[in-house]
Parts: sequence; C-alpha cells; structure tokens
Amino acid sequence: MQAESCFEAYLKQSSNFQLLAANLQIHGVKKTLGELDYIVRNLKTEKTIHIELACKFYLYDENAGTTEEEKWIGPNRKDSLFDKLEKVKLKQFPLLHLKATLQKLTELGIPQPASQQLCLKAFLFLPKKLSAELFPKHFQDCIVGYYIKPKDFEEDKEARYAIPTKKEWLLPTESITQWYSFAEIKKTIDAQLKMNKAPLIYKKTPHKMERFFVIWW
Repeated sequence: MQAESCFEAYLKQSSNFQLLAANLQIHGVKKTLGELDYIVRNLKTEKTIHIELACKFYLYDENAGTTEEEKWIGPNRKDSLFDKLEKVKLKQFPLLHLKATLQKLTELGIPQPASQQLCLKAFLFLPKKLSAELFPKHFQDCIVGYYIKPKDFEEDKEARYAIPTKKEWLLPTESITQWYSFAEIKKTIDAQLKMNKAPLIYKKTPHKMERFFVIWW
C-alpha cells in the first residue's frame, strides 16, 4: 500500500502521464473479480496504458528451482518472482479483457488501454559471498544487500543494529531511530527465527551501512 501511494503521487505530478484511474475494482454479479492498479494516458503518444505495480523483496536461492525466476524467493519462502509473474500473466492482465471491465471503463469514460505493463520495484539480496556481477545489469541495479545464516551473524563491537518493522522497509535507513547492541538485537533475531521469520537487519558502523536478512531455512 505504501508503494502504491508513492507511485500514485508520482503519476499525479508527472508531466508524461495523466492518471485516469487508480485501484479500480472490477465487480462481477456475486463477487469482486479483481483490481486494476492504474490506468494512465501517455501524454506524448496519447495512448492509454494499464500498469500493474509490484514492490517485492527477494532473496536468491540457486536451489529453489530450475528457472532464474524461481530462484528469487521471498524472505520466508512463501512466494517467488516466478509466482508473481505467473499471477500477472494469468490473472491480472486478463482482467482487462473481461466484459465487466470493459463495461466499467465505458461507464467512466476511459478508453480501453492499448497495452499493459508491469512496473516491478524489487529489493534483491544475495548470499553474502555471491558476486552481483554474475547477474544482468537490471538485476544488479536492484541488489541492496545480502543474507546470512544465524551461525554467520557475528558480533562487531563497532556496530549498532536495527530491526525495522515491515512498514519501515521502504523508508530510508537514515530515518530509523532505534539502534541496539549486538547482544540486544541477537535476542530479537533468535525469537523471530524460532517462529520461522527471517528478519531484516540494518548494521551501522562509523564507515558504512549494511542491510541483510538472517534466514531460518
């Protein structure tokens, strides 16, 4: 929801696009069929576009599947890049062509979009010793940190640690105000790992800031 609000604000002030609709729900006879994230008009081409937005945090596990898309998984292994792309292809994009959708667009006076696009904002994390240079440039641009196993989480006496809530994941690290010692943060990490939750950790030293997950799997 945070990402959607930011993207909507961007579209409203953009000189390239006109926002025609946001979070447009499509209703069937007995249930909601789905939602179109954004309908926009490209002011340069005058064409109408349907845009789906996704904001994801993925970790690279080379053993998670056979395709590259399957190897990018959620921190707790509940989803993957492959799952997201399949959902867009099989559910979200086909929604545009349903009779109920075309009727809704007509009621709102919105032309049927000529194309559909996915805007995927990704925060990618690699195993600590894996080089980012092994990945295509558009993946490298999204790599923001690494992940480690609990046994590799070692004390750094110069460091302070933070464990942001999920609502804080999109905030700049500079906005985090609660910082803890290694002993304090380790207790919180251990408690989350016991519940099969992989926490996101910020590590701050006088020289640099690091962002990483500690995984339970």
